[in-house]
Amino acid sequence: MTPGNNGASTPEDDDPFGYLYADGQANGAQPPSGGYGYPNSVNRVRAVGTRQYGQQPQNVQTAPYGQVPQQAAHSHGRPNAHYAAPETLPGGAQTAQQQMPAGGGRGGRGPNHKGLLIGAIAVVAAVVIGIGVAMLGGDKDKDDASDEVGTGPTQSQESKPSPSTSKGGAAQKDLPEVDAKALRLSPGLTTATDFKGAKADGGVYVTGFNQVGAKVTWTVDGIEKAGSYRLYARYSIPGVDANATLLVNGKANTQPMGLKNFIKSPKGDWEKGWQTSWAPVTLTKGTNTIELACNEGNQCDAVLDQLWVQK
Repeated sequence: MTPGNNGASTPEDDDPFGYLYADGQANGAQPPSGGYGYPNSVNRVRAVGTRQYGQQPQNVQTAPYGQVPQQAAHSHGRPNAHYAAPETLPGGAQTAQQQMPAGGGRGGRGPNHKGLLIGAIAVVAAVVIGIGVAMLGGDKDKDDASDEVGTGPTQSQESKPSPSTSKGGAAQKDLPEVDAKALRLSPGLTTATDFKGAKADGGVYVTGFNQVGAKVTWTVDGIEKAGSYRLYARYSIPGVDANATLLVNGKANTQPMGLKNFIKSPKGDWEKGWQTSWAPVTLTKGTNTIELACNEGNQCDAVLDQLWVQK
């Protein structure tokens, strides 16, 4: 067989530099002129343009856009190397990932604004109700507190304080009282029942007080503790302010006992002129003497109903 067809000079045995050696020259090796240097060597030069790139292999079948060719998908049980997913190609199909609806769940209907509104209204209603209850309770406490405030010397009282209504009580020993007919009267004074409204027994009151030198005296027994007290007086005036000198154990107070027209009763109407006033007094333990006198400078046009002491 000749070297051209027996494979002795196959490409793997070719020596491109064989012409440089004696044995190569003996075998007829020549400098390369397009081959490997041996006679009849395999020329693997391929003309330019004979190989084409980017062509689809013949075993790949085309399919409608977006679908995987059957032969490529199932050839030899593995994916075809020439297949590319549609979403990787320019203009390819969109991915299957879907965005959640903007409104959230429940079919994309958005948040339950109606439920939120009802909840907000319920909260506001609860707050308003709480404020109303607190205000009602505060007003009640305020009214109760005002009832406990002591009466000042310039205030009138329509009703007698609790000591006068609690006769026979244990506290009565510290809060003595006296009716008009039990007072010691100076000459010229007397008791009467000409008009109604006196709270003393039988509606009796002291009259004739409107003259200088007139005086009523009350001997107060049973003061268990020395200290400051209030002397209350219930009286009636004909719609004009009056006053009297107050003496405790023979010592006059710095200010007169005010018998003012606190209720603004009409002039000349004695029955509508009943009211109450008080003045501070300092009492000693045991027995004390309290006097109301009409002295010079006093305006004494008044009748006297009751006197009492309150801590």
